[in-house]
Amino acid sequence: MDILLGICLGISLSAACGFRVFVPPLAMSIAALTGVWTPGSGFEWIGTYEALVAFSLATLIEVTAYYIPWLDHFLDALATPVAVATGTIITASMFTHFDPVLQWSVAAIAGGGSAAIVEVITNITRLFSTTTTGGLGNPVLATFETATSVVLSILGILLPIFTAILLAMLLGVAVSKIWQMRGVKQQSATTTE
Repeated sequence: MDILLGICLGISLSAACGFRVFVPPLAMSIAALTGVWTPGSGFEWIGTYEALVAFSLATLIEVTAYYIPWLDHFLDALATPVAVATGTIITASMFTHFDPVLQWSVAAIAGGGSAAIVEVITNITRLFSTTTTGGLGNPVLATFETATSVVLSILGILLPIFTAILLAMLLGVAVSKIWQMRGVKQQSATTTE
């Protein structure tokens, strides 16, 4: 059961990284300092006050930067590899008693993969927002993304299995909507030819 909880927690927090990279590590640091979550061996540093300060400052800078019109697109490009790396590290921190090859393989696939999927969806959404609203809708989108990352981080720590199931359902809906939009776009392109 510990393995299932670890995978669900890793996936939940990694997906939250796809919205905001530093919110999940900040939530983990707070959870570790308050005794709600215990970091695995080798990752105890997450539960230090130094980490709390660093993650707090990084979160503040990241969240604020998404409200600056030209900077939000630059951050989207930069955030993708950082979110994948952070998601991988977060998930790896859940499996410290595993063989290192298995630990980092699961972390890269489950953690890095879920962060990448969410990051790609947020990038597509931001591009759609920019093209349809001229960028005026981006602050609303940034607020939604930040709130979603906070909620996913809290739920992931408190209810990891529920959160992972909820994420799977939401990602399924999002992917099907993107697929439908792609089909409509292709169909309209074929019709105009």
